[in-house]
Amino acid sequence: MTNASFELDEVTVSGLQQAMGSGERSARSITQLYLSRIEKLNLAGPALRAVIETNPDALQIADALDAERASGNVRGPLHGIPVALKDNIDTHDAMTTTAGSLALEGSIPPQDAFIVEQLRAAGAIILAKLNMSEWAYFRGERATSGWSARGGQCRNPYALDHNPCGSSSGSAVAASANLAALTIGTETSGSIMCPSSTNGVVGIKPTVGLWSRSGIIPISHVQDTAGPLCRTVADAAALLGPLTGADAKDSVIAAGRGKTYRDYAQFLDPDGLRGARIGVARTISEFDPRVMRLFDQAIGAMIEAGAVLVDPVEVRDGPWNADSRLAIMEYEFKAGLNTYLASLGPHAPVKNLADIIDFNERHADVELRHFGQERLTCSDVRGPLTDAAYIEGRAAMMHSSREDGIDKLMHEHRLDAIVAPTTDLAWPTDHINGDASNRGSSAGLAAVAGYPSISVPMGFVDGLPLGISFFASAWSEPTLLAVAYGYEQATNHRRPPTFTTIDTT
Repeated sequence: MTNASFELDEVTVSGLQQAMGSGERSARSITQLYLSRIEKLNLAGPALRAVIETNPDALQIADALDAERASGNVRGPLHGIPVALKDNIDTHDAMTTTAGSLALEGSIPPQDAFIVEQLRAAGAIILAKLNMSEWAYFRGERATSGWSARGGQCRNPYALDHNPCGSSSGSAVAASANLAALTIGTETSGSIMCPSSTNGVVGIKPTVGLWSRSGIIPISHVQDTAGPLCRTVADAAALLGPLTGADAKDSVIAAGRGKTYRDYAQFLDPDGLRGARIGVARTISEFDPRVMRLFDQAIGAMIEAGAVLVDPVEVRDGPWNADSRLAIMEYEFKAGLNTYLASLGPHAPVKNLADIIDFNERHADVELRHFGQERLTCSDVRGPLTDAAYIEGRAAMMHSSREDGIDKLMHEHRLDAIVAPTTDLAWPTDHINGDASNRGSSAGLAAVAGYPSISVPMGFVDGLPLGISFFASAWSEPTLLAVAYGYEQATNHRRPPTFTTIDTT
């Protein structure tokens, strides 16, 4: 099965705006096409299970935006553009926000997340809520990425029996399979980068504080951020700027004052690699040799495009699920989740983390049928964020990833960015053993530091897409966008999926 017959196949935000501006299309017709596409591919056909629910008011919202356009009011580049959201981002509308869990089924938050307010103000249409690894993959030790009790198992559109990676699995699959014009996911440690790579799309994990996190179901108040997952760097840049803005509900936003932009498209330079000094990270973790061969080809393409490569630079990082990192995130998860649940008000279906654990035990036949909830139970016994073990552990992690990590490398080698393969090859989905372990990933260091990273399609191995990541110090999105766009324009590796099963044995 291919998607050649889809009218909006691989269309960009710019293309949609041109079509609406000329009268060829309307926001309603575009929204209807995406809703029909979801109906065709999400539960039927290849059964991607990327979408949990669609917005029943989407067409009415589109009509209102078409009327605005007809009257001469176009709010900006997102006017009339359908955007789908990961199911941990609050919307106060006819849809629910559940992090994929049945424990929050029916929960409608009292207000939109800040970034959703910004989306609506920019004229975007909230199209759907997207599947995800339940509780953003912070639930069980043998978890399967892309599975949630509400959404079922999300599938990789390039190899339906392979895993889409998580936790923003539905966001990446929906973007890749053209189920929405734009999608948004969230990341704590690799949850935008990994699915971007394995589903052949562009993902941006912004500097923590560039987008507000208020109204997003949390894991870590230090590492969490939402970010774009799109088919092109330009589309991701179009989404990035309008969602910035001051928000008193998120204390880290103040750190970005004067360092963020409402328009990131201005930094897209097709010659962005020329003269850029880029450190090549080859020592982060073990990658399949086929991935490294593809990475070497990417390095060659960057040199041809005029980049100056410092090869290698010594980058060291541990796995996201090392005991020390897990302990820190368990403290933060308990504190953050209990605060979020309290914000839902007296009618919330669960009041705290203990309630969720109890719910899962009482509904084990559906919630615990594939894997357990060890992360939840370990988090629930953690103390407050004033514990010395937490304070000292978090401080050590931040220092090693920032001053003694990325910042040190950038300064010593006078770098504009660091580059590495984003992740390893997608693995066959396995509900008995869970996700494949010991897979290569370069997401951890920037995630712990709260620094930005961008993954761009790097090519294919045995039909499976792979990404290449550029990362740097805080607030370096303008430079990273120029470099990533330059690489994308020089290589053009993005290919739409064909919804097949691939034998990689």
